Amino acid sequence: MGQARKVKKKTTERKTAKTSTVAEPVVKPKEITIKGTKGRPMLTWVGKRPLRNVPVFPAQEIERFTPEGSSLTIDENKWNDWPDTYPKAGLLFHGDNKEVLAHLLANGFRGKVKLVCIDPPFDSGADYVRKVNLRGIQGKARIEGETYTVGELIQYTDIWANDNYLQFMFERLMLFKELLSNEGTLYLHCDDTKAHLLRCLLDEVFGAENFMNEVLWLFRERGISKTTWNRKHNNIFVYAKSLGNQIFNVNSVRDEYSEETKKKFKYEDENGRYQIRGRNIPGSPVRQADGLRPEHEEMYPGLTYRQYMEDGQLPVDWWEIPLVNKAAKERTTYPTQKPEELMYKIILASSNNNDIVLDSFIGSGTTAAVAQKLGRRWIGCDINKGAIQTTSKRLQSIITEQIEKNTKKASQSKLELDDKNNENEPSPAQYSFAVYRVNDYDLQIQHNEAVNLACEHIGITRNRSDSFFDGTLGKRLVKIIPFNHPLSPLDLEQIKNELNARPGEDRDIVVVSLGKELAADAWLEEWNRMRKKGDVPNKIEVIELRTDQKYGTFIKHEPARARVSISRKKDNIKVEIKDFISPTIIERLKQQSGVLQPQIDDWRSMVDCVMIDTAYIGDVFNITLSDVPEKKNDLVNGVYELPAPGGETTVAVKIIDMLGEEVVVTSDV
Repeated sequence: MGQARKVKKKTTERKTAKTSTVAEPVVKPKEITIKGTKGRPMLTWVGKRPLRNVPVFPAQEIERFTPEGSSLTIDENKWNDWPDTYPKAGLLFHGDNKEVLAHLLANGFRGKVKLVCIDPPFDSGADYVRKVNLRGIQGKARIEGETYTVGELIQYTDIWANDNYLQFMFERLMLFKELLSNEGTLYLHCDDTKAHLLRCLLDEVFGAENFMNEVLWLFRERGISKTTWNRKHNNIFVYAKSLGNQIFNVNSVRDEYSEETKKKFKYEDENGRYQIRGRNIPGSPVRQADGLRPEHEEMYPGLTYRQYMEDGQLPVDWWEIPLVNKAAKERTTYPTQKPEELMYKIILASSNNNDIVLDSFIGSGTTAAVAQKLGRRWIGCDINKGAIQTTSKRLQSIITEQIEKNTKKASQSKLELDDKNNENEPSPAQYSFAVYRVNDYDLQIQHNEAVNLACEHIGITRNRSDSFFDGTLGKRLVKIIPFNHPLSPLDLEQIKNELNARPGEDRDIVVVSLGKELAADAWLEEWNRMRKKGDVPNKIEVIELRTDQKYGTFIKHEPARARVSISRKKDNIKVEIKDFISPTIIERLKQQSGVLQPQIDDWRSMVDCVMIDTAYIGDVFNITLSDVPEKKNDLVNGVYELPAPGGETTVAVKIIDMLGEEVVVTSDV
């Protein structure tokens, strides 16, 4: 032990988006090579580009969940194929999944993934909204002129130019193929919007000869159409990396017989009820049908086996599984959440214990949650920070519960599965997970949410049917330039080309941007000068959100703040959150015009969860304690007492509000 340091105590507060680590010199990223496609037919679209080389960016670990008891026995031999770069734990990546998949390929996962399950955007034309209500406050006050409740945060906008969508999916399917092992399988979830095109893309990338199934997921939901057949199903395309070598555990997913069929099982022995099945061929040998129990011919000569009712029937390619019930324990606030029962069928059928399961559109985390419950190793990814936070909270609860069960039942090798089949659940492959950021991808305000707020602020009416322009402001068309770069002449040229393709369009244009290049001013001056000489349409006005006299207040973002007391008494650390305020939430409430605003009497109403690291070292947040309220109306405790590590330590408290904004407060004790 070194000389004891003088104990000092200071409390600081910071935004997690600005890390305290020393900036590394800029290094040109390396690239990985991707094999070309050979399948037929080959779909063509404007701007189709083969994916030959993909830049590889480093991953920065930002959070790790290693609860007490996470050191429960893990079979190290089953992790021999795991790259040394990563901990033997679940992996959750925040970033563009194209960059994340390239990172995985470059860091030891090529050909090691046994199952890819993806639920990508459907190109449905819908805004998917994360419904977030303040905790403990009743009612859903709505923003005037919008269909979103005051606490709703847009997760992503599923509106694409058709060619962009095809290129987006094409590139990612090629990366999935590289990651899959020869025994691997891909399940792609979609609906009838783009099912026909996605099937062609899959044939091109994987080869039509590797097509396994088109599964129909049937669900019961109230129909609203009286002019068309009401849609009650989604599509799931299943492709093998190498058909004939893929994992398919047929006995794990046999379906239960109907009540009418069960009546045919008239006999019973020590193994249960059965019926006699087989072909009545004189002199045929006794044989066993695939997956069924062996039999004798005592009762009827020529009949070859007993079929037991409990074995179930061979699975079919249509699954009647209800949507997630609003009252279900698995329910999250994520808009496109899929039921765990759906993922149980897929993971049980197409992977084995300890196999690697990948989902790069992780959303609400259902794939990772079921993989964790079924003893699989898992990797998840999403571009949306809200999805990462939702998945992280969900996995924390599941792993904590697994540790408690295994601690109490250490003598048992299997856990009781908490589903209707009451099957045995394998031991978890891991009891911890780590969260990484790829290419420093951490948006302060998600682009879609920022666009939505900008439209509210300026008074823009959104137009969901126009593939280029974002809406209207009075009689003028509006184009919003992506906020990750300033307005440039290239952006203006794209507007010019779009107008050339619409010769009958005579409306003026409003361009909304965050920043503006000097060259853009010269372009605009020349464009509008030509239109002053006569009644020439399509004048262009720019609203630059940082400097505009009328709308410039939009970007004045005030971060959330917290007042936290962190103290040490002998062997314990006490954390007490005195107060918390989220100006973003308050501002959204103030934006309601003529609507009764909810009264926030308790700061905990604005807080989604609290996490504590008792030995924070400034780069990775190791979660020692996690306070995630089980029910939506429950509040965080706010006061915590937990064991202190030996010697002086830095305690960090992470508070996440209901809109996903994070604040970290640290203190040396």
